Amino acid sequence: MTSSASTEETETLLPPPPVLLPPWHTPEREELQLQARRFAMDEVLPVANEIDPQKGTIPASLLGRLADLGYFGITVPAEQGGMGLGVFEYCMVSEELARAWMSTASILARSQGLGTAVPDADRREELNRRSARGEWIGAIALSEPDAGSDLAGVSTRAVLEGDEWVVTGHKRWCGNAEAADFIQVLVRERDPEEGESRSAGLINLLLEKERGEFPEGLSGHPIDKIGYHGFLTWDLTFDGVRIPKDNIIDEAKAAREDSGEEGEAAKQAGFAEAQKFLNTARVHTAARAVGLARAALEDSILYLQEREQFGHPIGDFQALRFAVAEMAAQIEQARAFYRQVAHLIDLGMPVAKEASMVKLEATEMSVRVTNQAMQLHGGNGYTTERQVERHWRDARLTTIFEGTSEIQKRIISDRLLPRSPLS
Repeated sequence: MTSSASTEETETLLPPPPVLLPPWHTPEREELQLQARRFAMDEVLPVANEIDPQKGTIPASLLGRLADLGYFGITVPAEQGGMGLGVFEYCMVSEELARAWMSTASILARSQGLGTAVPDADRREELNRRSARGEWIGAIALSEPDAGSDLAGVSTRAVLEGDEWVVTGHKRWCGNAEAADFIQVLVRERDPEEGESRSAGLINLLLEKERGEFPEGLSGHPIDKIGYHGFLTWDLTFDGVRIPKDNIIDEAKAAREDSGEEGEAAKQAGFAEAQKFLNTARVHTAARAVGLARAALEDSILYLQEREQFGHPIGDFQALRFAVAEMAAQIEQARAFYRQVAHLIDLGMPVAKEASMVKLEATEMSVRVTNQAMQLHGGNGYTTERQVERHWRDARLTTIFEGTSEIQKRIISDRLLPRSPLS
């Protein structure tokens, strides 16, 4: 590709994409990375550039391609139809997809075995197979108008009537709710007793549904977001929604039963599985943030070669070159961190602190880098004619969802600094 300067034609150099180096490199990982990269740039990016400005949703054809490639089941065991890979590969693919459109990386998190931890082992396997095929894509209803970061404050009620739970309450920020095959709903079956944790009495219920509609008793309206398009985010009202009694999601119990562990070892296995879910969500968010920042950097490198002022491409000016250097260094640092934490999760190591650290650092970095990219684009960056404004809008959300930056700081500090008796 070339760009015409004022006096002669100069070659426009494409920014090199990241590579897998030792100790992370394997031929299989490299093949998967390159496949995801080609798919993202050749198929996802054109759709994003068309659909996102319209605040449209991911088309069924693109969901089908994600399913064909096996990306909905990256971490689902191979014996249950998935790819049988780890969090490292899941995050690596997600970075590539987020570089084109963060929403496609995010829809992957609504599969990967989500909504499968039901009591019956045969049904768990069936749902896992559907998840891996992209036929069991869900939504999670956790937050409420008065319960966001403080999920112990959830007030949506579930009352057992015969063989069904009857759910009444109000949920907010439920992405993909209408288009989903199921909604995993955090509800309160009872109030905590004196001396119990505020979270006592909370359970997760599995609401099965048809794609594109809500079941009886459930209604809602989409929340008009400034970014993160590709799927709708809903404000939901539960008015006597009925859910079968056995549709309780218990990641820890399912992990214990699948492992065959008993006693104290079983409890530890279950706790480890539940903690892994939280850690994976945080490192996955870090990978998406890195993908967004990388997109902003790569777009900026091209723009700085194309845009001319004072008789030169603006990429000749040292101040702008130094900005690029700082952006690149911050991205590489965050990428190295998320790869390290993902690797530790795959090894089964306890990484609650590190997962919060990488989520905090990568998302705040993404906001800085995409903001700098907007500045490098000047007035053109503040238009919908360039992709950089999309990266900027989506990056801003990464510091909020999956636990705000402030929540991550609390988690980190609580593991580093004891509280005094006065606290």
